[in-house]
Order: sequence, then C-alpha cells, then structure tokens
Amino acid sequence: MKEFIECVANFSEGRNEVTIAALQAAVRSVREVHLLDTHRDVDHNRAVLTFVGPPEAAKWAAYRAIRVACEAIDMNQHRGVHPRIGAADVIPFVPLRAEQLPTCIEIARELAEQVGKELEIPVYCYGAAAFAARNRNLERIRMGQYEWLKENIARDADRHPDFGPARMGPAGATAIGARGPLIAFNVYLASSETDHARTIARNIRQSSGGLPCVKALGLMVGGQAQISMNLTDHRITSISAVIRAIENEVRQLQVCIDRAELVGLVPLAAMMEDARRHWHLPDLSSDHILEARIGQIRETGGEDFIAE
Repeated sequence: MKEFIECVANFSEGRNEVTIAALQAAVRSVREVHLLDTHRDVDHNRAVLTFVGPPEAAKWAAYRAIRVACEAIDMNQHRGVHPRIGAADVIPFVPLRAEQLPTCIEIARELAEQVGKELEIPVYCYGAAAFAARNRNLERIRMGQYEWLKENIARDADRHPDFGPARMGPAGATAIGARGPLIAFNVYLASSETDHARTIARNIRQSSGGLPCVKALGLMVGGQAQISMNLTDHRITSISAVIRAIENEVRQLQVCIDRAELVGLVPLAAMMEDARRHWHLPDLSSDHILEARIGQIRETGGEDFIAE
C-alpha cells in the first residue's frame, strides 16, 4: 500500500458555491487522492480542503486546485475577517508519520517552484520547507495581508518571494510549506463584544506569554465574538487545556462560552492524549479503540470475518 501524506489547503473563498465546488472537483480529479473534508465560513470568507494521497498525487491535486483558485478569485474584491495574502492562501503538506517530513518538504518546494513558474504567482516557502529562517513563521509572511504586500512586495527585499515574480496580480501570493499536524479550533462566546475575544486571544496565545504552541486571534464571526486558534502541538497544549484557560478568562469577563468548532480534521492521537490526561487513563492506547481494532483485523486479512 502506498504511503499517504495530508494536505490542508486554505483558499480565500467561503461564499461562492460554484468556486468551492470547482476547488473540490480539482482535488478529486487526481487519481489516488481522497478529499476528506471541506470546511467553509462566510465571515472568514475561506474554505479549507483536507485531502490525502501519495506524495506526487497530493502535489498534483494541490496544483490543480491552486490553478482554479487563481483563475476564479479576485483578491481585489475579497473581504473577510481572516488574515490572507492570496486566492490560494496557504498550502501545507503534513506528514502522517514523523519520518515523512522530508518528503513533505521536497513536495512543498517542488510545488512552489511549479506554481511560481507556470502560474506566475509569488510563492513563499514556509514552515519546515522555508529556505530563510524569517519565513518559517506564517504570520510573518502574512503581515500586512494582501493589500500591504501588493504595494510593497517589489520594494521590500525581505518580502521578495522564493519563486515567481515580485509583483502581485488579482490572485495575490501563496504560502506553500510543510509542517506537523495542527488543530484548527475556534471558540464562540455568548457575546458580540469583539474586545472580549481579543483580550482572551491575547492572554492565551504563546506570543503574548500565554500557552505554548497556541496561536489565537479575536474576531467577529456571524455576530458573535470568536477566538480563532491553531494548536501547533497537541502533545504540549491539548484542546482541554485551551478550553480550561478560556473558561478561566470568561469568568473574569463575566461572559460565557457558547460553543466550539473544529476546522478540518483532528488527529486521533490528540483525542487520546486528552483522554489520558483528563479522564485519568494513563495506559490508554489504540488497542482500546474499537475502530482501530477492526482496522487491524482488516490489515491481517479478516475482511471475510467482518462481512460475515
């Protein structure tokens, strides 16, 4: 069986059904690639497509979707609360096993070169695929967003792309990289006070002295204050730890959590780590998971038994 890697492609379109369907079709058009999830949000004006496949196939699926995005999305008309620099905003490749990271780096750089050359889009390699240390952090690449970068990409040497021209058209720029699994996780407050969300985000994120491996922004989404987060290493800071921190914050602000949502998919290991810590099950393993045990039967040729 071929090894799969994951791609979690972020596009600056969460409202136009035709464009989102075209992005999905582009991913599905590549044999051996499986589209697992599409998360879209009209306030963020963003769609996140999660798919898996063999490395070369995943690269081609990403390329075809990037091409669709660059043809269909005009960043001069784009409005949304989420930071962005381009139509195909962020394209990360994610190893499903730690030893796959070098492959993800290679695939990301190959795709970046192809997009820059063939689609004439400025491309920044980020995360583990970054050529320059300053571009390891995605937030730095997106600083100022599309509007600032459009005016300054040519004149600021530190913002010159790794591939493609140092000029921006309607499709903007793209960040393509490799990273470990992260959990995109949002919490909505029972409040329309964006300042509450911004205060909580500032207090819990690592860059402000909060929880390690947590990135957070306070936004207004659908008339509610939202804390939009990326948990970059669930082994260090779990979902439960973030929720507890937010619960402490909302008590002080005298507001309540309304609900939470996952953006895309979450690794089973993250759920199991939460269970080990917070359900007091230190010995929990995949042997305790029903679906995992069934999967082991299938791998050892037990399909006939399951069918029967």
